[in-house]
Amino acid sequence: MQIKDMAQRLQITPRAIRYYEEKGLIHPQKADESGYRQFSEEDLWRLQTIITLREVGMPIEDIRELLGQMEEGQGSLLNYLELQRSFIYDRWVELSKVIETTEAMIERVKSHTVIDPASLFELAEASKRLRQARADWVDRWNFNQIAEVYDELVTRKQDGFNKHENYEEVLDAVLQAAAPMPGEWGLDVGTGTGNLAGRFVRAGVKMSGFDQSLEMLRQCRRKHPEVETKIGTFFAFPFLENRFDFAVSSYALHHLTDEQKPLALAECRRVLKPGGRLVIADLMFINEAERLAHLQQLEAAGDEQAVEQMRKECYANRTRMQEELTKLGFENQAQQITQYVHLISAKLL
Repeated sequence: MQIKDMAQRLQITPRAIRYYEEKGLIHPQKADESGYRQFSEEDLWRLQTIITLREVGMPIEDIRELLGQMEEGQGSLLNYLELQRSFIYDRWVELSKVIETTEAMIERVKSHTVIDPASLFELAEASKRLRQARADWVDRWNFNQIAEVYDELVTRKQDGFNKHENYEEVLDAVLQAAAPMPGEWGLDVGTGTGNLAGRFVRAGVKMSGFDQSLEMLRQCRRKHPEVETKIGTFFAFPFLENRFDFAVSSYALHHLTDEQKPLALAECRRVLKPGGRLVIADLMFINEAERLAHLQQLEAAGDEQAVEQMRKECYANRTRMQEELTKLGFENQAQQITQYVHLISAKLL
């Protein structure tokens, strides 16, 4: 087919087609005897794919790389679209925070005849710190590499230091505390291989889950195809507001620093319906003093392995977590269920 036929079928201009040709994204056949370049059905498919990816904001260079990988059988359009969706949610959440900061600045200016520049600077710096906290997260645990053996790692019995002690019982405690009811829809925050979400599915509850690791999600989809899974981050859950009746999380938030955990809690608040419930089971100490005292005990006992492993994880300050939840409008309570795992149950007022 000729360029005008392609343009008509795709409802775009010939100029747009020429642009993508100049960028090397499509390669029509050389001109025939009539002098016109001929486009194939494969060119049509490629252009449809290009237009779709451009619509969701994917850069030209990324599209070129994706198409090349797909031709070599190395890439998946679905995976790339999921990654793009995660990126869009991340930008959306970040922009919403910028809007909140701007609105706060406007209100301060309105309420004061003379405004102290330091007051506005304080708001700007707070916004900057939040952006930096999001940007500082690094996967130091290589989740994609350990996805296939993760279930074995968390359930195997071992002597000495074991942060996953009574793993199955901990997940059962989360299910019991969440108390799901028929017809409800829940979210598993940092679902990993879906061990927690699977419990809720077996209880007859509709579940969604997200994780930053594609390989973890593949394991989850294999084990629990009923669970809706998405690529996403703790700082921008890939879901719209007020969608879930409850949210749960197990052994996930300790991968975030103390500065990052409030961002994840705020996202839990955003996606919950009014009156929604939140249950978190994770590695915690009641406060920082208790954590330091426990580390000193381990060092005095010469348990260097335990000390080293504990220093690699961001064990939560339970008191600080509960204070943050209160600020977000949750009533909450907590209990310790193993040596290192505490459970927080919260409900939006």
